[in-house]
Formats: sequence, C-alpha cells, structure tokens
Amino acid sequence: MKIKYNSGYLMETATHYVDNNQLVYSLNTELEPKYKYESGQRTDTIDGYSAWFSQKSVEPFKVKFSEEITLSKYMTVVQFEKLQAVEVNYNVFCKADGIKNI
Repeated sequence: MKIKYNSGYLMETATHYVDNNQLVYSLNTELEPKYKYESGQRTDTIDGYSAWFSQKSVEPFKVKFSEEITLSKYMTVVQFEKLQAVEVNYNVFCKADGIKNI
C-alpha cells in the first residue's frame, strides 16, 4: 500500500503525526530563515521561517511559519495554531500559523 497523495497541507494529515493530547516541546530558541529560490538559485529574499519541535514517541520534526514568530526558551511546551501537514514521497512536511506557550 502506498501513501495517498493529497494536493496540499491539511489539518487532518497533521493529526496522524502529531497528537493533540500530548505535550509538544520547542527545540529551537531562534527561527531558521527559509529563502526563496528562483531558477534553482537561492535569493536573499526570506520566504518563511522554521523551527524544530519534539513530542513523546515522535521523532523531532520541523514546522514552517510564513511569518516571523517569537520562540521561547529551549524545551518550552507549546501549542500550534492551525498545524497542517502534507505527505510527499514518504516525507511529512508541517506548517502552522503560529504557536503559543502553554
């Protein structure tokens, strides 16, 4: 059986990988900028930001944010605002609108 390809990020897909009933910990104290690419070349334009998170029984995962957010101290418990995920070639990519500290 193969993973069904879906056409974009969905909140339902995220719930298959990140359990809303378990604590999520922030692993970064600073955001990593994501740069825009044109014709296969990286530009100096920032297209978004990402950070790493962890949850019990889940390997660390990266979440992308379109806007710059504020991260707290290392291992702060957080909750995502509108976490979404997409499955592409057996990989899972996540994005969210923001986070809030718990």
